[in-house]
Amino acid sequence: MSTDPIARLSNASLANLKASVIRPAYNRAATSVGVLHFGPGAFHRGHQAVYFDQMLSHDPSLAISAVSLHSDAVRQALAPQDGLYSLIEREAEPTVRVIGSVREILTAPRSAEAVLTRLADPALRFVTATVTEKGYCLTPDGQLDLDHPLVIEDLSGKGPKQTLPGWLFEGLRRRQRAGLNGLPVISCDNLSGNGDGLGASMVAYAKAAGDIDLAQWISDEVRFPNTMVDSITPATDESLRAVAAECLGVIDAWPIQRERFTQWVVADQLSEADSETFQSAGVTLTGDVAAFERAKLRLLNGAHSTLAYVGLAMGYESVSQAMADPRLAAFIERMMRQDIIPSLNATRGLDLEVYVGQILERFRNPAIVHKLSQIACDGSQKLPVRLLETIAQALAKGRPIHRLVVGVAAWMHFIRRQSQASTPIIDPMWQRLTELSLACTGEPAPDVGAFLTLESVFVQQLAANTHLRSALETAYGHMRDGQWDLALPM
Repeated sequence: MSTDPIARLSNASLANLKASVIRPAYNRAATSVGVLHFGPGAFHRGHQAVYFDQMLSHDPSLAISAVSLHSDAVRQALAPQDGLYSLIEREAEPTVRVIGSVREILTAPRSAEAVLTRLADPALRFVTATVTEKGYCLTPDGQLDLDHPLVIEDLSGKGPKQTLPGWLFEGLRRRQRAGLNGLPVISCDNLSGNGDGLGASMVAYAKAAGDIDLAQWISDEVRFPNTMVDSITPATDESLRAVAAECLGVIDAWPIQRERFTQWVVADQLSEADSETFQSAGVTLTGDVAAFERAKLRLLNGAHSTLAYVGLAMGYESVSQAMADPRLAAFIERMMRQDIIPSLNATRGLDLEVYVGQILERFRNPAIVHKLSQIACDGSQKLPVRLLETIAQALAKGRPIHRLVVGVAAWMHFIRRQSQASTPIIDPMWQRLTELSLACTGEPAPDVGAFLTLESVFVQQLAANTHLRSALETAYGHMRDGQWDLALPM
């Protein structure tokens, strides 16, 4: 990797980039850190950092201090580049832009005091986080896991903190003791009610640490808005680095790629000025984040799962390949518009028909290779919220379910095929699924009946519903010898 500041992406090489590259639309030297972000992985750098990059044109005090909780890889890659990196939007007509919002990169274990100093800085205006679900150290019912080894270690007060709650606790305690106001702490991970959950976790952590006053201060002064985020961001590989070097004319150690579509929905708990700044960058402020979450789960994720299991049965490997089949694409669109939209409530800022059109366009994007096999993983955990809740609601309202059950029936066949081919099933319930599916014969009634005994997938009310069982048996019967017969219920 070159150390020449002209040959590598950096402040010094910005002026020498190829003319087609979009550069920061502001003076980086005039910006200051106002955001501390935990977990600067690919999704953050392709999502929130891009939004803040746009905000910096309006408010130069919103540059980012990016904090890695464990790995030093981001700092090693981007520090020599002055925090700059390229974002390549994978579309039929791709664009390349340089993101300049990251002004500081810290690795928490090696720069503990610097992280805490930032958290207690009066100039800090937001804390954001993308640390994955595991990073919140939660119990299965969504509470802070006080028996988690890392939480226990953090609460002991020995050495640098290991967890997001631990770092937030120390930072918020410093702010309280300094007489500072609270500030918004914005979780950007795919957890339902992520802000509510993080806020409750921080109060619980402070109480477990014996700091009741801080627990009350957090409850009174710190805002934890719920959010929803969306944008497909494939991992960086050597081929992307080569593409970035060709497009830029210099080396970028860690470019990011993503689709052009991006969505950030935040509960309307920000100040009026901050709300205007966020909205200027395309962030949706709403009083009903849950409505956006349900739309994403049912329309985007529900269609994704159906497309994955049916598409794999038809021999396709990626989402765009499956959507190139006009019969399957038409089926997916009808299911979304006629069966899923009626299960959702409209809310301000969310046009469901427009949203469906955006999803279909994203699915058809050949520049994003989204593997159906990846989407097909963990079906026992995904299907209840992606499809079965919609099916249950349709049954209760007397609406048709013949299209909605196709994805569920195709999942049953997928599990059966995997087991009988001795292919590993990537699912927390893989043992139970393997045992059940090896006994399946391919006949609709007994096979569907066996799958309906999975209590953690099918709640009792659904498992006992004769209408659902009949519809599943019909859909399951369309599969023969591992091939979907294309008699899709249009």
